[in-house]
Amino acid sequence: MKTKIPIIKLFSVLLISGLSLGPAGAAVTKAAGPKLQPNPHKLNPPPGVVVPPEVRAELAAGAAALGKLIEALPATLRAKPELLALLPDIQIFHNAVRYALEDDIFNSTNQFNTARHLLQLGTERAQQLAAGQAPWNTKAGLLALKGQMEAAAAEAARRKKTTPAPVTHITVVRGYGSRIDGSVQPYGLRVPVTYLAGGDQPRRLDIWLHGRGDTLNEMAFLEGQLRGNSAFLPEDAFVLEPYGRFMNAFKFAGETDVWEGLEKVAKRYPIDRNKLAMRGFSMGGAGAWHLGAHHPDQFAAVNPGAGFVDVKNYQKLADKLDTIPWWEQKLWNFYDPLACPINFVNTALVAYSGEIDAQKAAADLMEAALLKEGVKMTHIIGPKTGHAYEPEAKQVVARLVDEAANKGIDHQPRQVTLVTHSLKFNAAHWVTLDAMEKQWEPARVEAKLTAEGISVKVSNVAGITLALRPESFGNRRPRITIDSQKVDGPAVVPGAKWSARLVKTNGQWSLAAPSETGDRKSESAKRHNRQGPIDDAFMDAFVMVRPTGQPLNAAVGQWAKTELAGAVFHWRRYFRGEPRVKDDSAITDDDIKNSNLILWGDPASNRLLARIADRLPIQWSAKEIKVGDQTYDATKNAPALIYPNPLNPARYVVINSGFTFPQYAGLSNAQQTPKLPDWAILDLSVPLAERVDGKGVVAANFFGEQWEVKVR
Repeated sequence: MKTKIPIIKLFSVLLISGLSLGPAGAAVTKAAGPKLQPNPHKLNPPPGVVVPPEVRAELAAGAAALGKLIEALPATLRAKPELLALLPDIQIFHNAVRYALEDDIFNSTNQFNTARHLLQLGTERAQQLAAGQAPWNTKAGLLALKGQMEAAAAEAARRKKTTPAPVTHITVVRGYGSRIDGSVQPYGLRVPVTYLAGGDQPRRLDIWLHGRGDTLNEMAFLEGQLRGNSAFLPEDAFVLEPYGRFMNAFKFAGETDVWEGLEKVAKRYPIDRNKLAMRGFSMGGAGAWHLGAHHPDQFAAVNPGAGFVDVKNYQKLADKLDTIPWWEQKLWNFYDPLACPINFVNTALVAYSGEIDAQKAAADLMEAALLKEGVKMTHIIGPKTGHAYEPEAKQVVARLVDEAANKGIDHQPRQVTLVTHSLKFNAAHWVTLDAMEKQWEPARVEAKLTAEGISVKVSNVAGITLALRPESFGNRRPRITIDSQKVDGPAVVPGAKWSARLVKTNGQWSLAAPSETGDRKSESAKRHNRQGPIDDAFMDAFVMVRPTGQPLNAAVGQWAKTELAGAVFHWRRYFRGEPRVKDDSAITDDDIKNSNLILWGDPASNRLLARIADRLPIQWSAKEIKVGDQTYDATKNAPALIYPNPLNPARYVVINSGFTFPQYAGLSNAQQTPKLPDWAILDLSVPLAERVDGKGVVAANFFGEQWEVKVR
């Protein structure tokens, strides 16, 4: 029988954990989002249990008190910026309770005690920080926690007459301010005791992605982290467990959360970026498949356990394709690892499945796809096991991942193969794809070092950069053979990184002139992170811009108001943040410089939209919307689109759209895929909740590679 530790003892033992705050270090106070009727489809996190009035009053008072402590800290710590930077480690606790109260998402009465103890931990940290102390941020503080944990384990073992397990890692819960929306996001970190007792040399880090949990609100995540349980705890290695913005299979803002969490950890602890492992199980396995396939040069090992690898097969849609818009099917390839399995040759892949787990079918698909490429996938199978790790198979997985991760990443392999459907995921090792002939069709690069230089085979590629260490070529000037064409590469300069950018013009490849090298700033061409679709704008900093003028007509005005309110509501619900919303009159030069602008309304009601309306590829007047040679009734329809901001082409503007899949978001992680391409004409009479299988979408398409209107 398992011994249950009372939650109050658990939290007192694991005292050193986390709270959170805003990105600039100041306390963030934002008005609650609009109270909308829930989506008629499933809503996540689901509505919670009834909170008795006296409990609600108690927790609200506790959250308010902690909020006041947080608000006072910036003034107290004005002369101590290194401590001020730790405010997010406090605000995570405050937000967890505040969000649960505001969103009514307490998933059990047990969470009332969880909330009380999170507020207690937050208050203790706030008081410590006000006194100029941050024990959770020091080796000494964590060593003290280790002693408490060992004492608790020894006492529990004494009662059971067993030998206590050694404490190998200490759990610390922390937070950071996200650049996306300014919200504070939590993460858990397992700190190896070897680091606490030893030197500061860089150490391996594993990223562990959690599984699906409809009720995994911030309180549940923090409670789970505080327990300190982990599937794998490699010796002398850190383990990062990101929240991933709740439950989106670590896509979109959930993907950004992984990278932002990693950057924060790497600044605070000695992390060896050449020894990263990407791991997860179930939904976390799906995330590991995706991140490993689309960022294959970032990890020494990728270890997905179970998890889906594509939309069509996992959702059993093969017989329903006629009912799904063509652009939506194209956009499945934005995240489907099954669309680019060969990318795993750039890392060490160790997949795991239970023999009788239904999700084994996904790994089987990947294994078959790689076998067609002549690659044998390492696939460890737990005998007679369902959706779990079988103990002996788990040991095999651990050994194989340890071998690969401890060996590290080879950033200069002799051969690189990369497949992508979008410039969003465009790099592997020394190969970067700069331009495609046609986005959302498969592009492939096969590059290898040869005796005379580099041999490159490409398809659907219009621009490519190759970057290697100079010693890769000895003292000779390399020759590049690309699609059977010979191009002399740049001369090798000893001690300097060698790179060559090639462009394809009228079917001929040539070395780009110096003025053409570097990032392409022109708004006329799609490029990495400026390639669409609409949902891409919500993976980086964005501001929603509310119109303050009179609309072209009342129907459009009311529609835009409703859509904006829905976008704010659903962002909070599904991506667990609070989007920045500003009036069009309040947008600053800094907003234009640093954020994607989500413009609501029309050219008459939104002054930002009015400034750029004549520079957009879709024209909009009181009577009609013109897209190329097609026109639509502006009294019955409205456009939604993404485009490089004419005021700053390094950022996007989005017109009249939040993320495009809230009506599907509570159903399945595999359905959390873009539902609109670069532009669409929407029927004002069809509300967002009913915008399924193309209903309410009058027309839609992608822009061309120069962001031009094109026909399908």
